[in-house]
Amino acid sequence: MPRGRYSLHDVHDHTSMGEEQFHCATGPSGWRYTARTTDASGRLTGSVDLTLDDLGRPIRLELHSGEWQVRGTALGGVTWVRTDPTGEHAQEGNAPANSFTGTSPAFLVATARLLRPVLGDPATRVRLVALTHPVLAPRTIDQSWALVDRTAHPTDNGALTVDEYQVTALDTGEQSTVHIAGDIVLAALGVELEDLDTPPSTFSS
Repeated sequence: MPRGRYSLHDVHDHTSMGEEQFHCATGPSGWRYTARTTDASGRLTGSVDLTLDDLGRPIRLELHSGEWQVRGTALGGVTWVRTDPTGEHAQEGNAPANSFTGTSPAFLVATARLLRPVLGDPATRVRLVALTHPVLAPRTIDQSWALVDRTAHPTDNGALTVDEYQVTALDTGEQSTVHIAGDIVLAALGVELEDLDTPPSTFSS
């Protein structure tokens, strides 16, 4: 069960958005990721709890940012309930999308797991509901993902396979690169892995 720490940065001006301290685990029924987020001063700002089934679908999502909360699942596309800071006006939502995305690196692993692109194949299009920081407002976006490289790096624990994905935002054409090893994001736009106590877990299929 890997435990570690990501640093998060604004994707435009690269200022620090704080850190995400996480642990995650694979299993025969899927993958679970839990984390707590802090700002640059170390103050707790939120949490992430995401569970995927063995096909990479989000069967349970609970996301907190400040006093905002979203709970979601894959149902009729994806379905969610967003609660405002007062807790009085919960809003339900549904979209014909494949999964969720957001600031947490967990969503990058989840999308890669859902799509499982093959090296050399054309990019795969995916529709996601982005829960935008800091108020978790839902926004439907379209991306394409392509697996462009796979490299085995020797380590003390055997070879570590790193997949390089090219991710394109289809509304703007903006491209970024995501490096993933097992269930850990090594680097991505706005994300850096700062600490990891054990090697990444690998998925069974």
